[in-house]
Amino acid sequence: MPIDGLTGFDIFLIGLLVLVILIFFAGVKTVPQGYNYTIERFGRYRKTLAPGLNFIIPFVDRIGHKLNMMEQVLDVPSQEVITRDNATVTADGVTFYQVLDAARAAYEVLGLQNAILNLTMTNIRSVMGSMDLDNLLSNRDEINAQILRVVDAAAEPWGIKITRIEIKDINPPRDLVDAMARQMKAEREKRASILEAEGKRQSEILKAEGEKQSLILEAEGRRESAFRDAEAREREAEAEAKATQMVSAAIAAGDVQAINYFVANKYVEAFKELATSRNQKTLILPMEATSLLGALSGIGEIAKEAFGDEAKAGRTASRIPDTGPSNGGNT
Repeated sequence: MPIDGLTGFDIFLIGLLVLVILIFFAGVKTVPQGYNYTIERFGRYRKTLAPGLNFIIPFVDRIGHKLNMMEQVLDVPSQEVITRDNATVTADGVTFYQVLDAARAAYEVLGLQNAILNLTMTNIRSVMGSMDLDNLLSNRDEINAQILRVVDAAAEPWGIKITRIEIKDINPPRDLVDAMARQMKAEREKRASILEAEGKRQSEILKAEGEKQSLILEAEGRRESAFRDAEAREREAEAEAKATQMVSAAIAAGDVQAINYFVANKYVEAFKELATSRNQKTLILPMEATSLLGALSGIGEIAKEAFGDEAKAGRTASRIPDTGPSNGGNT
């Protein structure tokens, strides 16, 4: 019988329409941004759905894996590492990765994050264990680069890209930290002592250079002074020689005044040297001052007698004019 005016055929059509609608919605898949879905048909991978509205065959195709395609971070737990010089340190870090191929990430490895985590921890021990403690603490960037290169190459078949690996903390034991602190203090004191010694050395060198330059300049000054003194003595000797020559010429010409001047000058100089002598305490004059003039006058008279009649004849001849030859009074 019809139900509320609907026949059996109408009910069939309505049911069929509802079924079609359900089947349609079962085949419509909406993938959010940043994700990829893998589609399996009868258990076998068929395709990958990109973000947006997608259609699949209902009851034949199904969603296999929902993979996050955004960059993700894994926290690497702390682990103990023995360095090449047998020092034990504790290190932890973080790993950043991104899925590039959803199909390989879903079907090439089981437990993707666990695989990446174990691969990272293993290579941290391998890389850090091949280094000395000093290099380990001072070359963190080099450690990160080596681990990243190895882990990225190992994870490439899984369809993922390891974008970054960072070592967060490297913690040596407390006694080792104290020993390193003492070593650093000793090293700094050593450098301070070296710098202080170097400063003293430079100071002594500069001081010696200054003294050397001072001695050179002093020697240059003495040489210049000696040169000037020698030149002055040479000029004085030349003047003395010229004066003596002039006096000698005057004496040869019979100039009595020149003889008086020459003798008196030498006599006064000798008397001056006697009076200004450093060892002279008391000066006893054997004559009065007027006697000195008398002595000079006497010396002049002696010179006159020495020249004699030749000087007089010379002066007389110079005063008598030449009147020419005489003719005995004949004109």
